[in-house]
Amino acid sequence: MIGIFDSGLGGLTVARAIMATLPGYDIVYFGDTARTPYGSKSRETVSRYAIENTHFLMENGAKIVVIACNSASSVATKQLTGKFTIPLFEVITPAAELSVSVSTKTRIGVIGTRATINSGIYEEKIKKINPAAKVYSAACPLLVPLVEEGWLKKPETRMIIKKYLIPLKARQIDTLILGCTHYPLLKDDIQRKIGKKVSVIDSSLAVAANVKAYLDQHPETDASLSRSGKADFFVSDITDHFEKIANSVLKQKISLNHILL
Repeated sequence: MIGIFDSGLGGLTVARAIMATLPGYDIVYFGDTARTPYGSKSRETVSRYAIENTHFLMENGAKIVVIACNSASSVATKQLTGKFTIPLFEVITPAAELSVSVSTKTRIGVIGTRATINSGIYEEKIKKINPAAKVYSAACPLLVPLVEEGWLKKPETRMIIKKYLIPLKARQIDTLILGCTHYPLLKDDIQRKIGKKVSVIDSSLAVAANVKAYLDQHPETDASLSRSGKADFFVSDITDHFEKIANSVLKQKISLNHILL
């Protein structure tokens, strides 16, 4: 199985992308809805959560794991790769690589949680690819709670998006990375507010393509993954509201299984 974890329900955008890119592959998803958001927590706490989440996915059959959370990817990837031997995929590197490839003026904006932005990981990875690139970042701490609350079409959400993007528009960026897997659920409004000339990078699509490329190059790993079309979804807290959001993201009715780590 392909394991996927996130701080909440935003990682379902990654699950959706992987299911579309690798149809038929079995997946197991864990959304840590009881402890969301990760972006406002310490590095130590996020790393501990990420280790617990990975253990859970492996216990439920995962042969590879996707860290579908930018906050966890930015602060816990090294700890996870040092602790586990299975293939691990984070969402930051694929998005950084794609942003450099599509940017025409190498003026790249990044929006994400405080943990992701404060880590400086996107700037580090982008400049490693192209040292001449200009990277401008903005923390958007209110967007994850708004998505988890289901306020996707509220005027208040659009107003907050606009306010967060003003400094990046002033920098005349030509590419914007959605540095949180919750943000693709707000992509249309983000695109409208940042302007149609700006290329918006969806990290969920980038990491799904990265996973497929890896499996194409590693047939032994690919052969170890089951393909019965099974998809299990687990959360650490559950409400009718969460199920409604999950069904909306995946555009199908699913059952969320409540577990305690």
